[in-house]
Amino acid sequence: MTLTGECFCGEVTYKIDGQLGDARSCHCSRCRKVFSSQASAYAEVEPGTFQWLSGENLLTSYESNQEFGLQFCSRCGSTLCGTYRGKVHGITLGCLNEDPQIEIGMHIYTGSKAAWDVIPDGVTRFEEGPE
Repeated sequence: MTLTGECFCGEVTYKIDGQLGDARSCHCSRCRKVFSSQASAYAEVEPGTFQWLSGENLLTSYESNQEFGLQFCSRCGSTLCGTYRGKVHGITLGCLNEDPQIEIGMHIYTGSKAAWDVIPDGVTRFEEGPE
């Protein structure tokens, strides 16, 4: 499977040659702020399957600690991917152009979700991260 994605302004593009995995939605206060939403929607990419196609020079990085970070388009601000030790670890599902044929498998950090956020019944949820 080949998937493509891009930021809001279309200047930064990428492709993934492979399946996505471990799709999740994080409801912690940090993800709410970085995604400007009630939660994140994120899936992991297999090593070696991700490639920037254009606009890599427009990326801005933020590292939340020494190993994990995020990359954004410096023009439009779209959060495009998460990094681990400087390499793309996963992508934000909202920036994909195609149907990734994956569902959110878990909702994490639901103990700190926004009061106005309603999580559907019957979904896998964790008060904090999964063990």
